[in-house]
Amino acid sequence: MQPHNHSHFPSSWNEKRRSFFRGVAFVFGAMTFFIVAAIAVAAYFFVTKNQHEFHGGILIPLCGFPLLLIFIASLIGRWGFRRFGRPMADVMSAIDAVAEGDLSVRVREHFPGDLGQLARRFNHMIAELERSDQQRRNLTADIAHELRTPLHIIQGNLEGILDGVYEATPDHITNTLEETQLLARLVNDLQTLSLAEAGQLPLHPIQFHITELIDDLTSSFSSQTASFGIILTTDVPNPEQKITADYDRLNQALSNLISNAIQHTPKEGKIFIETGSINGGVRIKVKDTGSGITPEALPFIFDRFWRGERSRSDRTHSGLGLAITKQIVLAHGGTIDVESDVGKGTTFIILLPDP
Repeated sequence: MQPHNHSHFPSSWNEKRRSFFRGVAFVFGAMTFFIVAAIAVAAYFFVTKNQHEFHGGILIPLCGFPLLLIFIASLIGRWGFRRFGRPMADVMSAIDAVAEGDLSVRVREHFPGDLGQLARRFNHMIAELERSDQQRRNLTADIAHELRTPLHIIQGNLEGILDGVYEATPDHITNTLEETQLLARLVNDLQTLSLAEAGQLPLHPIQFHITELIDDLTSSFSSQTASFGIILTTDVPNPEQKITADYDRLNQALSNLISNAIQHTPKEGKIFIETGSINGGVRIKVKDTGSGITPEALPFIFDRFWRGERSRSDRTHSGLGLAITKQIVLAHGGTIDVESDVGKGTTFIILLPDP
């Protein structure tokens, strides 16, 4: 849906704009009337008490002075409405539109000064709300899509066993159990991601040597990488380097990166885990010699349910790993970046500050 500006407001919102103009005009007109009337009355009494000091030719212009003030006030009022009243009316109409659920509404931004800044910030706010709403809709659709396949498999296996189409063999039971485990992982990942995005992910930071974490990761993935014919190497220049973080959460984040690298690295490829120091903090790199990520896909790799082309057929991962990794890093006050060359590999760079 393309954003529209104030000129496309429905008639009900245009009527509200006109009501706003009428109200402001009434207040401004009433103030002008009373001021001019007060000046006219004061001038009348002054002239009548001092008639001997005024010539007759002066009385007419003096009495017309209030009319001149009214004319000037009308010009000022018209200019004020154009400069201040119209943008405020546009913003009010847009607010009403947003309240009724229309997040595509936008206001004109060509107004000078603070009103132009107000319009631009208002449009930016609505654009962010529209983007968040679209992400929420996409998430709902993605979750439904991810749940549908394992549920259909579980339902089909159980119905087949009950109808006598399948025998209740260990293989069929194991397949069904694996699908339930996939569902459990998906639900757990969604819960972790939801807590992290809400800033409510519980962290239990402790101080430990970075080499301990790297050794655990190597031990966990050495057999898997060996089975795929992938070489896993580490480089920890300073084994005594310490870090304060949630050990388990950071292990989870790096495990997601290594698992993702395994999915995209061919046989006889390599995966490197490197650590270092930067500005008192810790830098961790996970680099592979895999297929790489296209420039078009790079902005979306941390989105929920994003998967590379090679891993689309892989159903052992929820597609939330990179999104969870990013949120865990952000929860530690760090940053995560990615560099990739198609056909050469990908490097994830995590920077964790010294707490």
